Amino acid sequence: MWANALIRMHLDESWTFAFDNAKRRAGLCNYTKRQISVSRYLAARFSDDDTHQTLLHEVAHAIAGPAAAHGPAWTRVAREIGYVGGTTHSLETATELAPWIGTCPQGHTVYRHRRPTRPSSCVKCARGFDPRYTFAWRRREITHADRLAAQTPRD
Repeated sequence: MWANALIRMHLDESWTFAFDNAKRRAGLCNYTKRQISVSRYLAARFSDDDTHQTLLHEVAHAIAGPAAAHGPAWTRVAREIGYVGGTTHSLETATELAPWIGTCPQGHTVYRHRRPTRPSSCVKCARGFDPRYTFAWRRREITHADRLAAQTPRD
């Protein structure tokens, strides 16, 4: 309801709303399809206020246009419509749906939703790439039940 209300308030009737299957990003403004979308997985775990802020963020992109990116024009529009966040979210992502798990020699863990194609090292252990802290990758199976559980709102 919020999404449709915000779209009607700030954009023309050609814009629509949808949920998408993103695991890391919270929202998306698709200029080609004229569609604002929010991750179904992340919306299920974010607070109502966080989801509302995501919607404001994406509507601001639609108003400011693709050339604005996260620059001054987008920032001005975003603030005018009530957005108070930054350019990216720092909230939880759907790590339980990431099929690739990397572990560094010190035991730190990272998650990837796509197969790693080149060596990478732990940023907690070294600022730049350091082969001493290269991740060892393993694949885990993600089931349909895992995906359904990730869409279920948490208390």
